[in-house]
Amino acid sequence: MVEALVISNIVLWIVVIVLALLVFALTRQVGILHERVAPAGALLPTSGPKVGELTEEFSLTAIDGNSLVIGGANESGLASFILFISPTCPVCKTLVPTAKALVKSEAKRMQLIFASDGDDLQRHKSYVRDLKIDSYPYVLSEALGMRFEVSKLPFAVLIGSDGTLKSKGLVNTREHMESLIESMDTGISTVQEYIGKTQSDHADPELESSAMEQTS
Repeated sequence: MVEALVISNIVLWIVVIVLALLVFALTRQVGILHERVAPAGALLPTSGPKVGELTEEFSLTAIDGNSLVIGGANESGLASFILFISPTCPVCKTLVPTAKALVKSEAKRMQLIFASDGDDLQRHKSYVRDLKIDSYPYVLSEALGMRFEVSKLPFAVLIGSDGTLKSKGLVNTREHMESLIESMDTGISTVQEYIGKTQSDHADPELESSAMEQTS
């Protein structure tokens, strides 16, 4: 009886050790996959003004009656994060609080502007109240959307204080919007381009040398 108990305990410990090794192996594989999977940045459209180009000035009037200039050099020294939204866009409603929090953390160098289009001014005013963005500029301008060729929403444009287009793209998550700011800071237009450059910079010199020898 005692021998059977000892054997069963030994078998149990062996099973526990095997399971622990399996969990460790799985954890390692998850870590490797995480490193290999590139983070998703904002979808950069190929049409419209190019990143790095100087933007033209748009003199607009916000729905609260205040005048606003979008594009061109900004005397305040602030970059402009323009988020294109619409009352008919359900994703926009969920993304607005995220945009507010993100730009608030960058308040020393960035301002948040909301943009849309349409003729129903009262509907947009109600939309602004519902989203609690009364304190932010909100403009209605079809020309502005056409200038940046906004075809889908929500869409964001980031213009530097010097008036150059720093980044733009279709945004659905906080990560997408953060990638636009990262693009402005690094000067690289997309996250994928940044990852490719990083991987190239960290390529194994021995492998490169071997590849060159094989080629020659």
